[in-house]
Amino acid sequence: MRLGADAELGDRGALAAGERVLLVDRKERRYLIRLEAGGAFQTHAGIVDHDELIGGPEGVEVVARQKDGGTGAGRRFLVFRPTLADLIVKMPRGAQVIYPKDLGAIVMAADLFPGARVLEAGVGSGALSMVALRSGCRVVGYELRPDFAARARSNVAASIGEAAPYLVHERDVYEGIDERGLDRILLDLPEPWRVLPHAEVSLVPGGILLAYLPTINQTAELRHALERAGFASAETFEVLRRTWHVEGRSVRPDHRMVAHTGFVTTARRVVGRTGGSAADPVEEDDEVPTEGPGRFFDGDGGGPEGE
Repeated sequence: MRLGADAELGDRGALAAGERVLLVDRKERRYLIRLEAGGAFQTHAGIVDHDELIGGPEGVEVVARQKDGGTGAGRRFLVFRPTLADLIVKMPRGAQVIYPKDLGAIVMAADLFPGARVLEAGVGSGALSMVALRSGCRVVGYELRPDFAARARSNVAASIGEAAPYLVHERDVYEGIDERGLDRILLDLPEPWRVLPHAEVSLVPGGILLAYLPTINQTAELRHALERAGFASAETFEVLRRTWHVEGRSVRPDHRMVAHTGFVTTARRVVGRTGGSAADPVEEDDEVPTEGPGRFFDGDGGGPEGE
């Protein structure tokens, strides 16, 4: 089955050999493949020839042919270019990746912006690096394990491109940070509090430090250290993702959800506060925000915006 040449191709053009595409069956099972001239994707339900996809658009349905050439009972697949979330979940990895539900929140919490100078320590398989690069950041990574560093470089090159502004050094961030004038520091390692003295020197005033940790005990240790370092406006949160079953009049939450995966902690670099000087204690008559580290108040001294 050849795809229609008159189909809308969009700005990204036709699918080409060497591209990765996602095949999605009617049960929403997803198969990530790389197109090769003359190649084929084979399942027990049939075969999809890569040549049927190359030169055509995404967003179409193809029918897997049987080994005898027929298509009568072949499985049907939708053809899409993979999203970044698809690539992260399915890419080769050695270390546990940060999952898309947390990565999206990290982009906002760290305020990643085009041109930002970012240091990432503990790059693992490169998932967070890929998100930062897609946000337009220039990323330097510190990774202690050579195999993880190599995997991150490979995954970033495959997903973002060889020309991405990305360098990974095989070194221990606990021993120091060479870079200066960093806008953001992203930490995915067991003892991020050991990085704070180096981060105080390397981050620009107002820069954001973000740490991702699996346990609340580690998070509490980090928050305790932040109180005594040159940082302020610390905040910790987690992301719980629940999908919904919507089918006709049957509408309910799905029985399974992606709940706790990690804690995200952010803080801002401040001047005039050095290690060993904790934040001022809250006086009894101080007004304490009831949500997060800083509910927003309007310029007239009224209540939070929107109230």
